[in-house]
Amino acid sequence: MSQFSFSDALLSWFDVHGRHDLPWQIADDPYKVWVSEIMLQQTQVKTVLQYFDRFIARFPTVQDLGLASWDDVAPYWAGLGYYARARNLHKAAGIVARQGHFPATLEQWIELPGIGPSTAGALMSLGLRQYGVIMDGNVKRVLARFFAIEDDLSKPVHERAMWQLAEQLCPVERNHDYTQAIMDLGATVCTPKKPLCLYCPMQPHCKAHQQGLETELPFKKPKKAVPVKSAQVLVIQSNDQWLWQQRPNSGLWGGLWCLPVIENPIEFETLCQTLGLKKVIQRAEITHSFTHFTWQLEAICFEVDADQQEHLAIELGGSWLAAPIAAEMGIPTAMKKLISAINL
Repeated sequence: MSQFSFSDALLSWFDVHGRHDLPWQIADDPYKVWVSEIMLQQTQVKTVLQYFDRFIARFPTVQDLGLASWDDVAPYWAGLGYYARARNLHKAAGIVARQGHFPATLEQWIELPGIGPSTAGALMSLGLRQYGVIMDGNVKRVLARFFAIEDDLSKPVHERAMWQLAEQLCPVERNHDYTQAIMDLGATVCTPKKPLCLYCPMQPHCKAHQQGLETELPFKKPKKAVPVKSAQVLVIQSNDQWLWQQRPNSGLWGGLWCLPVIENPIEFETLCQTLGLKKVIQRAEITHSFTHFTWQLEAICFEVDADQQEHLAIELGGSWLAAPIAAEMGIPTAMKKLISAINL
């Protein structure tokens, strides 16, 4: 099938069935497209819609985001996960705000923290309405099925071949519509499970469909068993306040506020003895899954007198906050689960 007919069929489908009213599509604003692209990494549209408008209302321009502190930004991302995305977005917005203009080329976008070739292509195409090519999970799936590519796409040699295909198919005319269209097709029709081939404009020419391989492609490595880890969470309460710590900027939950998490049971016991924590008032357990492991967290709640607050805050490097106040400052979903479990 020729390049023109692939893009033509896709665009004809998009005009009728594509998504045209997403909040970042309404205004011709590279900043809004940028925020949406970063939010959409590893996250479905329906989830992003719960965060996007609130984020933009608080940080309406790249200058507003770039000049804000991380403590101001964190609450507006808390719960979306993959917090390194937010930190890179914040850092890159600061660079753009200082420069006074958005990048004008693919290479300039890629120089910014957190932006790879596919996101840069999306920003050129959707953000600046210039020529850009993307290679996100949706595009990989559509092309792997359309051409019945059975290679392991995680290997660089096959990834490069996919990029070449994507570039050959991507039109200059209506480029931004084509970019949105191929993402929409992958997200709504050529889905990872149970693809809706009956409604797909590519179905008559799709090699995977012809061979009955739709659900087998793209190639998937056998999933490794996700390890289960356990940890204890130290919940110290006094006068309706809890002792919270702000986590280091790098690593898990970077920069967010958390109750102290201790992964070694002996270390937990030793810490409690050192701090003089004796009065256990409640225990609660939750399970929280990440991409690479599952955490079983046991919260052990201690009650302390008000005259111990200052000493404990110094020892643990924390701050005394009521749970609703901490939630407003930005806490991970696992901490929200714990609060609910403790308050039951």
